[in-house]
Amino acid sequence: MAEESQATLNADYLVSALAGSRRRSRQEAAHQLAIIAHKNPQELLPFAEELIDAVYRPEAQTRWEIFDVLGELVLLDPDAVAEGYDGAEASLFDESSAAVRLSAFRFLCRLGATSPERSEQVWPIIDEAIQCYHGDPEYHDMLIALLEFAQGKLADSVREALIARVSFDADNSQSFMRVYSTQIMAAAKGGE
Repeated sequence: MAEESQATLNADYLVSALAGSRRRSRQEAAHQLAIIAHKNPQELLPFAEELIDAVYRPEAQTRWEIFDVLGELVLLDPDAVAEGYDGAEASLFDESSAAVRLSAFRFLCRLGATSPERSEQVWPIIDEAIQCYHGDPEYHDMLIALLEFAQGKLADSVREALIARVSFDADNSQSFMRVYSTQIMAAAKGGE
C-alpha cells in the first residue's frame, strides 16, 4: 500500500515537472515517465490529459518520450489518449527530429489499430509518412509499427490501402523492406 502511494506521488511529481520552465527537468521527467509506462502504464492513465499537453513542448526528447508513454496507454485505454492525435499528426512531420517522428508514428499506428473508425482516421497521415520517410534510417522501425497496425482492427478500406501501399516493396525491394512488407501484407490479408 505504501509502495502504491509512493508511486502515485512520484508520477504526480513527474507529470507536474512536464509543465515546468526548465527544459532539462522536462526531459528528465519525460524519461522517467517512459520508464514507468513500460513497467506499470496503469499508473499514468489518470494523467492522460497532462501527458497529451506535453507533446507540445519545444524539446524533442520530451515529445518522443511522451509519445512512447501514450503508446503504452493506448493499449490500456485508447479513449483516454485519443486526443493525442493532433499532437502526433503535427510531430509526424517534424523536420528536426527523426526520434519524434518515429514515436509519433508508433503512437498513431497503435491508436489506429484499436478500431476500424480510428484506422480510417489515422491512415491518411500514416500513408503520407510511409511515402515521405521511405528508405530513411527510421523506416525499419516504422515498418515494425506498421506490422502492429496491420494486425489490428482495421476498416476494410484501410486494409486494402495498406496492402496496396506495401505491395511494391514486398515484390521488388531487398532486405528488411521486402521481409516486413510481406509480413504486413499477410497480416492485413489475415484480418479480412
